[in-house]
Amino acid sequence: MVKHVLMIKLKDNSKEQCEKLRDLFLTMKGRVPQVLDVEAGADFLHSERSFDVCLYVTLESPEALDAYQQDPYHCEVVKTYVATVREKAVAVDYIV
Repeated sequence: MVKHVLMIKLKDNSKEQCEKLRDLFLTMKGRVPQVLDVEAGADFLHSERSFDVCLYVTLESPEALDAYQQDPYHCEVVKTYVATVREKAVAVDYIV
């Protein structure tokens, strides 16, 4: 199994914008075939070191991660939107 974790710091980190991105991330379940499970959440602390939204995706293998990164819905809808609203992003991918 592969875990893909992405944290986004938004240009506008209002509650509405954080929830909009969280909800968009959740739409990948059932639309992106490689995604076995997806969790997403909006930060509530808003500390200096906080990121605003976190995505946690479970995939079967490194090959599934590669396919996920090329999936049309993920690329054309999710990544395209994230590119317009993010200030900064960090990610980690690991095998369990």
